[in-house]
Amino acid sequence: MLKQILQNPWRLLLAINAAVIAGVFVHKIQLPPYVPYIHLLVDYHLGFIKRALIGAIVALFTDKVPVWLVFALGGAAWLVTAGLYARLFQKTFGFTAKTLPLFVFTAGSPFFLKNFMHTLGHFDIYGCALAIVLLLMPAGSLLFVATAAVFSIALVLIHHIHLLMYVPTIITIVVIRHYLGYGCHRGNVAFGVVALAVVAALFFAAQFLGTMPIPEADFVAYLKTRMADPSRTDLLQFAYIWYQPLAKEVADTWGRLPHNILGVPVFALLIWLHTPLWRVFANLIGALKSETHGRLVIAALAGVSLAYLVMFAMVFDYSRWISNWAVCMFLILHAVRMLPAARETALIPAEDQKTNIFGLVVTLIPRVGIVRPF
Repeated sequence: MLKQILQNPWRLLLAINAAVIAGVFVHKIQLPPYVPYIHLLVDYHLGFIKRALIGAIVALFTDKVPVWLVFALGGAAWLVTAGLYARLFQKTFGFTAKTLPLFVFTAGSPFFLKNFMHTLGHFDIYGCALAIVLLLMPAGSLLFVATAAVFSIALVLIHHIHLLMYVPTIITIVVIRHYLGYGCHRGNVAFGVVALAVVAALFFAAQFLGTMPIPEADFVAYLKTRMADPSRTDLLQFAYIWYQPLAKEVADTWGRLPHNILGVPVFALLIWLHTPLWRVFANLIGALKSETHGRLVIAALAGVSLAYLVMFAMVFDYSRWISNWAVCMFLILHAVRMLPAARETALIPAEDQKTNIFGLVVTLIPRVGIVRPF
């Protein structure tokens, strides 16, 4: 029995992943929800401001925001995302003994669901969830492109950094599933260009016109009126981010760079541990029926990665950014799987000893973190 488990440990690794996720959740609820809590307080009561959509939606249902709502909303978003990804995996690869190693390397990656559990309450997961919805819904009509545009608008209103974080991946999914899958013509191309222009304009409006219009002391006073417990002033210590200009964010990031750059070898190691997954991805691209499709996919991967490189230069939450970059790669892998292929692609071998070791290490790493590794 032990020999069989060691030769084909993937079911066991899946169970270990579930236990690790439970442990990360227990640890997470013991930590103070600083920035995620403030995002539930800020709304459009003071006018159009950035990072306010989630708080505005919450304000429709309650005047006072308790701390536990951070974990309730974050937990619900996590469960929905996990369920959506399971459905996506079933749609594109199916759940069999042959596909289980691939599922462990994606769903069980420390970049993905485990790190989303660690960052519970942050806005990153909404981009992932909406991108998965686009991978699941029919893509043959302009309704698909319009839905992607609405999703992108919502993400920019949640936080304008989504323009670099998940909007490029959403664009990639639209191009792969709609334009490559069903063809380009004047109508759908024009519609896509207009939609992209609207999203870009909204980003610039949020970035440069969505600043807080009142003094910080008055802003904090307003936030206290939205708190269930106004005495918890420690939860408002990051209110300054609604006043911080882009130049200051960039300066802070470069000021922390000598220290934060030390995490890059760790990120490189974590990426290397996913080598079996990257090999499958490369094989899927190489197996595409159209060489043009393959070149466009590679260009899209470069574009998504460039957006994250720009984000690395602007905001210093490096562990979150590298984790979301990996998630974007996972999602694009599923999109590529939906393109016509010239041949069947081999998946991750279930009984390869080196692959098993990589899978075990990936499984045992509980998360990547927020700013620095772990």
